[in-house]
Amino acid sequence: MIKSINGRHLLGTKDLSAREIMLYLKSARSFKDILRRDIKKVPTLRGRTVVNLFFEPSTRTRTSFELAAKRLSTDVINFQAPSSSILKGESLLDTVLTVEALGADIIIIRHSSSGVPHMLSRHVRASVINAGDGTNEHPTQALLDAFTIQEKKGELAGLKVAIIGDILHSRVAKSNIYCLKKLGAEVRLIGPATLLPECMGQLGARTFSSMEEGIEDADVIMMLRLQLERQGKGFFPTTDEYFRQWGLSGKRLRAAKPDAIIMHPGPMNRGTEISSEVADGGNSVILEQVTNGLAVRMAVMFHLDERKEQ
Repeated sequence: MIKSINGRHLLGTKDLSAREIMLYLKSARSFKDILRRDIKKVPTLRGRTVVNLFFEPSTRTRTSFELAAKRLSTDVINFQAPSSSILKGESLLDTVLTVEALGADIIIIRHSSSGVPHMLSRHVRASVINAGDGTNEHPTQALLDAFTIQEKKGELAGLKVAIIGDILHSRVAKSNIYCLKKLGAEVRLIGPATLLPECMGQLGARTFSSMEEGIEDADVIMMLRLQLERQGKGFFPTTDEYFRQWGLSGKRLRAAKPDAIIMHPGPMNRGTEISSEVADGGNSVILEQVTNGLAVRMAVMFHLDERKEQ
């Protein structure tokens, strides 16, 4: 595998070049081939220690990183914030420096505050992977989304990708805009005006308040979770009304291309963002995204480790 990636950390897709993105995707293909074998573990990162620092709830991302690290033969420590010294008043930085002193080579962090991974990367020798920071970025989700699209559609250049829902609070949307635009895709953002900030247009994405207009002839439809825990009141009347206006149903799907693929980073709120008919239908690649996340995160850790030794 080619290993030329700049920097020691993966903090966002904003700072990745198209070449670096494609290199991650190429390596992910190789790791996915490994995952199809009877024996799925490889000694690639034997002797390394990976620490999962999750300060927000997570099922897919935390489990995916843990399993990816174990497939690479690393030692894995899952840090539980509720049982840590943070509750005794220890600062986040002191906690991370303590973890590093115990021998962490790669620190994977999810935090509710934007910018935390960037701050930590300036104080540690270990590689830092951003597993989601506030409303800022979620780079490995964007990489696995791009990998899934590439598998299904081939080249990403020229594809029409519609991202629908709570754009305002979505770190997934931001990372995908940066990533997909660099690979030549046309990105459309769809949702209620209250959840569709005007500044997104400055990133090169087209914005729509109408579902029908936004998904017309789309090649890819990516639904987003309503992040009610980050919202106050007044963004939309009710969840029922939200689904009537911006939820993806089988009827609405007919406006897209017949072979359009349906994506969702999870967790899904069925009947609010997407109908079960669509989520479980033949166009859905939602579970494939989960599988591909494992290969992509193996590729990311592989490149970060090799980068440190150059």
